[in-house]
Amino acid sequence: MLFVSCNTDLDINRDPDLLDPDDAPLSAQLPAGIIGIIGSEGAGMAIFGGFWSQYWTQSNAANQFKDIDNYSAGTADYNFIWDGMFDALGDIRNVKRRALEEGNWKYYLIATTLEVQASQVLTDMYGSIPYKQASNSAILNPTFDTGEQVYEYMIEDLDDALSRDLDESVGEVPGNDDLIYAGDMDSWVKFANTLKLKIFMRQTNSSRAAIANAGIQQLLTSGADFLTDDAGMNQFTDAINQSNPLYEYVVRRLNVATNLRMSTTLSSFLVENADPRRNAYYEAGNSLNQGDFNSTAGAGTIAVVKLSATTPALLMSKEESLFLQAEAMERVNGGVGAQALYEAAVNANFTRFGLSSGSLLSGAYAYPVAGTFDQKLEAIITQKWAASFPGNGFEAFFEINRTGYPRTSTVPQSNAAYVPGQLAYSVTGTTSGLFPKRIVYPLSERNGNVNAPNLIPVTTPVWWDN
Repeated sequence: MLFVSCNTDLDINRDPDLLDPDDAPLSAQLPAGIIGIIGSEGAGMAIFGGFWSQYWTQSNAANQFKDIDNYSAGTADYNFIWDGMFDALGDIRNVKRRALEEGNWKYYLIATTLEVQASQVLTDMYGSIPYKQASNSAILNPTFDTGEQVYEYMIEDLDDALSRDLDESVGEVPGNDDLIYAGDMDSWVKFANTLKLKIFMRQTNSSRAAIANAGIQQLLTSGADFLTDDAGMNQFTDAINQSNPLYEYVVRRLNVATNLRMSTTLSSFLVENADPRRNAYYEAGNSLNQGDFNSTAGAGTIAVVKLSATTPALLMSKEESLFLQAEAMERVNGGVGAQALYEAAVNANFTRFGLSSGSLLSGAYAYPVAGTFDQKLEAIITQKWAASFPGNGFEAFFEINRTGYPRTSTVPQSNAAYVPGQLAYSVTGTTSGLFPKRIVYPLSERNGNVNAPNLIPVTTPVWWDN
């Protein structure tokens, strides 16, 4: 599902799906794959992520996303996310295949990094996915690799791409067709390294914790460079099919600009800490308790989420990279440098919205230097959660599942004992008090692939969350 039109500004003059995959220039296929990933993650994944990370809740004056807010979205819902991601990966994997055959190591690194980024999001959201046999026209029913296998393959593939000598790359040179870094290969190396760090970090509470910590240690001791800027698209304009994908989907396609309302969860955290991001994230008004779309409160009194047509859509933000590095330092480097990285990440997010953190880093958001590891982890992950608004809530959702931060409330948000910023079970939840842990496999895949797994409940954790 693409949210950016094919035009000359983006160097896509023909539909890549209609071109000969063996003869089409790599520069004609790469941007379509990038836009497809950005569109699927930045719209559908962002919607789920924002609800389940409790940035927003369904308006009590609309109906569009009740099934996400009350955890009842099923196999017939939101198939476009899965389909859009794999359609985009088809373009990316063809670029990767061709680049490997031709010895074009620059396109090979770009395509591999994009393949891994999209696959990481898919496997963390769905569990087992087609990876090794995916996007192969000769295999109509690809097998599903387990989450553990996908994690192994992703590291192997990144290591292979990073091992290639970019100076020996032959053929086309990526430029404007690279809608993320315009052919800056140093940035792609940093992106690949940071993805490796994330993949290892995601496994730290799993049965593969020893492997994860060893991988983190190796990255740090090898002197690997990590992202210091955003990885995403910022070419959006306020025009139909040219907007930020979340804005395009919610505001233009659904034509209900007030569907997403301010959740008590994140807003109470911001208000409690006198955090100016509250006014950057939401319009004026009151909050709505999570899932309380049957509320009789006047819809005009409830704050609407602020969305902009020109907001960049990010595969990874500068802040996320810095928070990952801060946690890495705490896990395997005795905490050396963790505070500085944490503070840089917080400041980067405030700066993104034209704000200053002011005295917060010496007050409510001060890094607990003398605290326990868990206290430091809670500070890092809580701030990562607050900084992933609006389009990267799916990553905050994964981190909530991995770490348990922010904490889960033991009382409803209507209770006076509710602690600001704690996650609350949806008022209209349909899963007997259990929070969602994944999206269920789509009907399109279950009907089209005989190897699709049996239906797994939305409340079943993925492998690294067990």
